[in-house]
Amino acid sequence: MFSLKNDLNSHDSRLLIAKKPGFTLVELMIVIAIIGMLLALAMPAYIKNREIINRKLCIENLAQIESAKQQWGMEHAKGSLDEPAMSDLVGPALYLRQMPICPGGGTYYLNSIRVTATCTITGHTLQTE
Repeated sequence: MFSLKNDLNSHDSRLLIAKKPGFTLVELMIVIAIIGMLLALAMPAYIKNREIINRKLCIENLAQIESAKQQWGMEHAKGSLDEPAMSDLVGPALYLRQMPICPGGGTYYLNSIRVTATCTITGHTLQTE
């Protein structure tokens, strides 16, 4: 009839048939933990680089504004204390086609020709030589 050996062999073969290929929960958890640790290491560098890029773009915008101010002052024979209005610099046929926008969310102030244009965000400053 049935022996213990035959019963165990049939039980083992059912387990082998029932097991499907794939990843176990532990393997998936390890992979997710590794990905999480890599993200935790990379995020501060990403945030710092984004801030540096925003600052550089803002400084480039300030340089464009400053150049437009200087051109406006030369073409209209303005003095160093004269301050252009936004409408003097920005327009389709003027010095800037559209007003640059600070990527960090700051606001630009034109100031007089003698004083460089500024941004409200700390660190976004145009260095004059």
